[in-house]
Amino acid sequence: MQKGPVSQFIQHHYRHFNAAALMDAAKAYEAHMLEGGKMMITLAGAMSTAELGISLAEMIRQDKVQIISCTGANLEEDIMNLVAHSHYKRVPNYRDLSPQEEWDLLENHYNRVTDTCIPEEEAFRRLQQHIFKIWKDADNKGERYFPHEYMYKMLLSGVLEQYYEIDPKNSWMLAAAQKNIPIVVPGWEDSTMGNIFASYVIKGELKASTMKSGIEYMVELSQWYRENSSGKGVGFFQIGGGIAGDFPICVVPMMYQDLEWHDVPFWSYFCQISDSTTSYGSYSGAVPNEKITWGKLDIHTPKFIVESDATIVAPLMFAWILGW
Repeated sequence: MQKGPVSQFIQHHYRHFNAAALMDAAKAYEAHMLEGGKMMITLAGAMSTAELGISLAEMIRQDKVQIISCTGANLEEDIMNLVAHSHYKRVPNYRDLSPQEEWDLLENHYNRVTDTCIPEEEAFRRLQQHIFKIWKDADNKGERYFPHEYMYKMLLSGVLEQYYEIDPKNSWMLAAAQKNIPIVVPGWEDSTMGNIFASYVIKGELKASTMKSGIEYMVELSQWYRENSSGKGVGFFQIGGGIAGDFPICVVPMMYQDLEWHDVPFWSYFCQISDSTTSYGSYSGAVPNEKITWGKLDIHTPKFIVESDATIVAPLMFAWILGW
């Protein structure tokens, strides 16, 4: 396909060092898809608050990603941006804030993520009133779902449309819900909605079992991987590090080593965007070759690492893959 101006710029200028790694990884991602492969994208950090949805939603719509692993924060913060964008507060001088200024933000119900403050009332509480009804309905019926499935139900019900403050085509969660692509959310409890759910359990208003667990996510992921890893196989595109990446990549050694299913293929492509330095015991800074020793990647798996800011690199790589 004819590449657009952004892709042409990248190809002409990105020739060395991390720029060349970005180009190589993007071309390999594109080749993987053209050869019939599938791709998992993992989202760590605050990529939803960074509005990655502007490019990721289109990746989902164009079938350039088949499954996502993300933190609980990324799951909810894309929807928060969808319904409360105009109430967000940007703080360009965030490095200069004093403890008193940080306290003032708290007093005014703002939670800061680097240079962006999420409005508590318009974001957290607006979602809470609607998601609680969905949780409670399932609880009353004795039904159980995964965290992302409850979010899908809320988005597809249309109850949030009255609040939309951005073009809905820029919400990756809405795009994912509309395509019903699988999502894995390890450690969901470490999120605002996870904390809110726990508060209802403590108050006796919900049962903990109404929310499916991380172990069940791993079981579900193993089934999905078995069904989708034939042929070219499944690639792994990791944004940042942490549990969003480490949890799902472990499904391969779990099946091969613990279940002793020796017909399980390795991940067939690997790219990590990270600005974490390689250091003692750091998963986020571990180079791809280390994953060979853990039975996650094969010696022949195409491996890339772009050591840079994912908020800059990921949209550029997506632009290449989408032909922008």
